[in-house]
Amino acid sequence: MAEAHQAVAFQFTVTPDGFDFRLSREALRHIYLSGINSWKKRLIRIKNGILRGVYPGSPTSWLVVVMATVGSNYCKVDISMGLVDCIQRCLPERYGHFGTPQTETLLSMVIFSTGVWATGIFFFRQTLKLLLSYHGWMFEMHSKTSHATKIWAICVRLLSSRRPMLYSFQTSLPKLPVPSVPATIHRYLDSVRPLLDDEAYYRMETLAKEFQDKTAPRLQKYLVLKSWWATNYVSDWWEEYVYLRSRSPLMVNSNYYAMDFVLIKNTNVQAARLGNAVHAMIMYRRKLDREEIKPVMALGMVPMCSYQMERMFNTTRIPGKETDLLQHLSESRHVAVYHKGRFFKVWLYEGSRLLKPRDLEMQFQRILDDPSPPQPGEEKLAALTAGGRVEWAEARQTFFSSGKNKMSLDAIERAAFFVTLDEDSHCYNPDDETSLSLYGKALLHGNCYNRWFDKSFTLISCKNGLLGLNTEHSWADAPIIGHLWEFVLGTDTFHLGYTETGHCVGEPNTTLPPPQRLPWDIPEQCREAIENSYQVAKALADDVELYCFQFLPFGKGLIKKCRTSPDAFVQIALQLAHFRDKGKFCLTYEASMTRMFREGRTETVRSCTNESAAFVQAMMKGSHKKQDLQDLFRKASEKHQNMYRLAMTGAGIDRHLFCLYIVSKYLGVSSPFLAEVLSEPWSLSTSQIPQFQICMFDPKQYPNHLGAGGGFGPVADDGYGVSYMIAGENTMFFHISSKYSSSETNAQRFGNHIRQALLDIAELFKISKTDS
Repeated sequence: MAEAHQAVAFQFTVTPDGFDFRLSREALRHIYLSGINSWKKRLIRIKNGILRGVYPGSPTSWLVVVMATVGSNYCKVDISMGLVDCIQRCLPERYGHFGTPQTETLLSMVIFSTGVWATGIFFFRQTLKLLLSYHGWMFEMHSKTSHATKIWAICVRLLSSRRPMLYSFQTSLPKLPVPSVPATIHRYLDSVRPLLDDEAYYRMETLAKEFQDKTAPRLQKYLVLKSWWATNYVSDWWEEYVYLRSRSPLMVNSNYYAMDFVLIKNTNVQAARLGNAVHAMIMYRRKLDREEIKPVMALGMVPMCSYQMERMFNTTRIPGKETDLLQHLSESRHVAVYHKGRFFKVWLYEGSRLLKPRDLEMQFQRILDDPSPPQPGEEKLAALTAGGRVEWAEARQTFFSSGKNKMSLDAIERAAFFVTLDEDSHCYNPDDETSLSLYGKALLHGNCYNRWFDKSFTLISCKNGLLGLNTEHSWADAPIIGHLWEFVLGTDTFHLGYTETGHCVGEPNTTLPPPQRLPWDIPEQCREAIENSYQVAKALADDVELYCFQFLPFGKGLIKKCRTSPDAFVQIALQLAHFRDKGKFCLTYEASMTRMFREGRTETVRSCTNESAAFVQAMMKGSHKKQDLQDLFRKASEKHQNMYRLAMTGAGIDRHLFCLYIVSKYLGVSSPFLAEVLSEPWSLSTSQIPQFQICMFDPKQYPNHLGAGGGFGPVADDGYGVSYMIAGENTMFFHISSKYSSSETNAQRFGNHIRQALLDIAELFKISKTDS
């Protein structure tokens, strides 16, 4: 009970003389410090709001303008051209009665200076927005940069030279443009040509022309109107209709995973590794709140939109019968933890002080050492988040809307993030091909009830200290969580460190109250709902085949000898591998970002092109000369790179067609063309994993400090999901998913085809590690 007494600010007893109050100084001190901390955060947010609001200006620049105006007046030079006198005459009469002429003049000069300063900021921002709308630099060769692009680069650097905060560029980012309908239709028909025979292509061409001439002009007008009014004409509809309105399980279908460093190991102590990781995450959150994180910049000067970072922490997806809701809190001071069927609440602060890694290690070790069994129905409770969304919404409303269940559910949903202490060990053994795949399966779905799939992310801790993430997709895309993950792994390894025995540095504060066990009262009907969701989730998890491997023959450094981008190289290899696997081409999805625009998320690059198909067919025939194959490959690579650039600059195909389809539904307009386009299955869904977004260490000095990336489930029942990371100069990681229930797919077989395709293309250019 000592811990309970510490949590109470005062106690009282009734005596014959009245009430006897006993104040707890320690509790009152914590309340006082917590209040001070809250006010500090408010003041920091106000200060950051001001500094961000006047960027690229600053309070110092305002003071310089005021001093210049006052100094010119002292020198009898009127730089205001009479405006100061005009402002002085417009001052309220009542002020004139009480102020001296000198005071009036000074106030007028301050008002004039502030106006000039604000006008300058507006001008600079609009100029920067205009400059950032130029994307010609993306389509130029590095060795053939035009004079216009060089001048543009100088201007951008000058206007953004002052050290920016995380959100400083948000209002200067251009809006995502709406492509013209003819351009989108033309690019769409070009993308499906290698997939259709002449008859099917002619039919699609006819549908597209009819849509372009009759239906599209009306839909386009509404879309253009939305683009003028909304910050981004795609993102809100994309989030709502693609993610939040989906009624299928999040597990496998939507959530994705990220892996730890796999070639090195910092400690085998599970609680210690978790203590460092959680501390690093809260350090990151604090930097996020204070906007101390530098915005991601392309080429070191073109800012990327940072809005997705706002909901990284304290966010939960709340289930609904028709659509889900993203609940985001401004602050959360605890994490929710799952271990052996029990749920705990772990405080991250003592008063206003963030707990040190050693304190967090002690708290997690207390959970690991706790022998208490799960309460009835508690063990598989999280399976509700892994099953259908409608069933979860109904169970939530029926069984978790009052009493201790609501209190405990609130503790989970209001947590900064969710933590799972797994009982299994995983590691990557290069000599055991299955080790990486088993690790990936554990992160993707676990046992279907030891992840809270609704949280923005779940931090997973294996018994041997290896970590991983399972991330909900609706609030942000993979590069955002990748940014956090790089910070955590880098901070854990290079800044926090461990003792020789593998524990966190420092001494624990043993007076801290232990983690709080969350109570539940789960009736029999609720247990039936939990079991039903678990069976749905288990069937889904059991159907997923995941094959992960490290490709060792070469990496990014030697691919560049082909004079092509590493991404294009891999994408063309995937086309060759898929044709060898299934004997046909398929609609291929590659995700690219549109974060050069405000609130931009992703666009689709349709990687199966006429040019890549021509190269694959020539490779399959085996009768072409090597020079001819090289030429075909370069044409395919150039086409892919051009399509990727078009997607990044707002000239993609699929988001435009998606939004036209949404408008048609709102207007009740039927379009056979849009209906067919939106129903086409993505049999091959691919994504490249970003890395080294944060320069926390030199990868050349620490070549083994590599994560293995992450992966996701297959999008189509008879298709593949492929995630890959071009890890540094000398290796690549691949994550391939498919479904056992499909007779057409086999993840390991496809992985072997990818290996061979990479080697075959490399052979055309005589690429090998011995050439380096």
